Amino acid sequence: MKGGIFTLVLVYLALLTCVQILSTRHFGLAGWSGFSMLAPVVAGALLSMRQTVIVGVVNIASVGLSYGYAIPDLEMGIRILVNIAALCSFALAVLVCRIRLDREARVRRLTIARERLTLLRVASQHIGSTLDVSRTAGEVAEVAVPRFADLVTVDLYESVLRGDEPPDPEQGRGTLRRIAQRSASGNGGGKGDGGGDARGTEEGGGGEFAAPGPATGEAHQNDAVPVRCLVEGATCRATLLDGEDVPGWLGGDARHAGSPGQPVAHSGIAVPLRARGATLGVAVFVRNRRDEPFDADDLLLAEEIGVQAAVCVDNARRYTHEHRTSLALQRSLLPRRLPRIAAVEVATRYLPADSTVGVGGDWFDVIQLSGARVALVVGDVVGHGLYATATMGRLRSAVRTLADIDLAPDELLTHLDDVVIRLGSETEESAEEQEIPGGAVGATCLYAVYDPVGRTCVMARAGHPAPVLVRPDGRAELLEAPAGPPLGLGGLPFEATELSLPEGSLLALYTNGLVDVDHDMARGQESLRQALAGRSTSLETTCDEVLGTVLEGVLPTDDIALLLARTRALDASHVATWDIADEPTAVGRARELADRQLTAWDLRDAAFATELVVSELVTNAIRHADGPLQLRLIREPSALICEVSDSSSTSPHLRRARILDESGRGLFIVANLTERWGTRHGRYGKTIWAELSPAQQQGTELASL
Repeated sequence: MKGGIFTLVLVYLALLTCVQILSTRHFGLAGWSGFSMLAPVVAGALLSMRQTVIVGVVNIASVGLSYGYAIPDLEMGIRILVNIAALCSFALAVLVCRIRLDREARVRRLTIARERLTLLRVASQHIGSTLDVSRTAGEVAEVAVPRFADLVTVDLYESVLRGDEPPDPEQGRGTLRRIAQRSASGNGGGKGDGGGDARGTEEGGGGEFAAPGPATGEAHQNDAVPVRCLVEGATCRATLLDGEDVPGWLGGDARHAGSPGQPVAHSGIAVPLRARGATLGVAVFVRNRRDEPFDADDLLLAEEIGVQAAVCVDNARRYTHEHRTSLALQRSLLPRRLPRIAAVEVATRYLPADSTVGVGGDWFDVIQLSGARVALVVGDVVGHGLYATATMGRLRSAVRTLADIDLAPDELLTHLDDVVIRLGSETEESAEEQEIPGGAVGATCLYAVYDPVGRTCVMARAGHPAPVLVRPDGRAELLEAPAGPPLGLGGLPFEATELSLPEGSLLALYTNGLVDVDHDMARGQESLRQALAGRSTSLETTCDEVLGTVLEGVLPTDDIALLLARTRALDASHVATWDIADEPTAVGRARELADRQLTAWDLRDAAFATELVVSELVTNAIRHADGPLQLRLIREPSALICEVSDSSSTSPHLRRARILDESGRGLFIVANLTERWGTRHGRYGKTIWAELSPAQQQGTELASL
């Protein structure tokens, strides 16, 4: 624009000079000289200082040529006056141009300052909108391009992406990974780069290179400016004289150095991202499309953006670390692998809530009990985060401890309710000191015990959703078990429900995160029931299909735990039961019965150990208990169970007999011959049970005694 005006002014002066010479020579007019004074003033008001000076010099030369030499018959005073007027117009043009340029410079500085303040405001509003490290790095590039730079790259340590602490530059080396890269041009921009989409390494625009500490002195890109920026810990600003400097600024990526038809990068700033005394990575700003290079004020602005970006990245890193720690803690508190139990076939799924909500306190468990029975547990602690996870771990441990003493489901929930009440009181007392959430601890739980011998299931629930039962013919129903109060209220009883389950029945236990769809529990349970109806595939496949059906189009806001158990049965060919007389001579009879049954089961290798265990348990019952006795042998694929029941409620205790003691060695022998042993109390007495290892291992165990 200014070039066109400059050309027009020069043409005007040339034409005016000709007109002045011709008109004065033929018409005797000297008034054209006034028009010569207009050109410098116009140039001073519109053109640059250099162009204004050129116009003024040309105008003086034109006036001198016209009125000093070419026009005859002019008085000397007029000649001098016209030339002085030309000089004055030149001086006035320079003054006008200077004033205008100063004003434009002030306006430009104010505009730039306003743009920088606007950029800082935009950066504070948009950087850190999420707690995702990669997304935060992408937001830095989105804010800076094209407002501040034409190309922006953000490189972070790999440990920062995982949520771990960044490496110490003074002690070792780390690996930088290109997380975001955004360009205002379409040259080598990757996905959507013409529109300016930030992208990561996986989208083809990054890569990785080593970032050494001073002691190492080695790097994949030794001259990379980001590496030097990290090592020195200071912002770097430089003028790029040619495209060969660009690879060093981009960590070896020269695609934005310029190509035919594209501008070459000419200025760059590298800012280390430091927060809370740690260096997280580096951000690089490059200009290759705009003319003005980065100045000292731009350096301050880049550092300010880097400070905001570093704090947001560190916040996201810390959240990632806490979330991963919480999730790892919860998964470590859940069963890593389910036991292989003859009573049921099980499959489980656990889905944590969305990352913005946090980890909750859902859990499930499968506990092997005495008598080939199995306990199925599903629970949910109110709240999310590490505290809910820790509470879940304590409750799961309490359930396992109570299950080991073979409490009935309703009694177990009663004791678990006391545990939750104590946890709540401890929380209220120490909430302010330990900075943990105060108030009562709340939880729900469903505890079910399945007996494959009697094919019965006894369950009790504490405020937990009722399970779904799928019968062998495919019919699915929601079990009407008494709900009971949630754990932590205290003073209210729990009721147990017993039902018979045909072999091949499917029990589905779950937490409310699966069925609480739009706060409509009934609709969610009906959807689950329909999804389970008629399922005959494997349990693993059923879990995936049920979750896919129930959660279709739904974003869960709570953790989900799902436990599917298909029942098996131990028929008469796996169980043998005898009534034993309450007299000392019955011990030999019990050994004979056990030996005969082991022969029928083809377990002769386990006969000696089994007879010894039966003899000790029956002798102990005859000596210390009253009433009728019962001996039962249960054959499982992986174990042989021996049980002796009596009507006494007194439990035996294992002790180490001294040399001169005449008794006290029976249970010690039983404990050494078996895998597990214990006492189970019933409604009318107790049962002492012992579980022997597989038959092929008995010879080795006996030889070691």
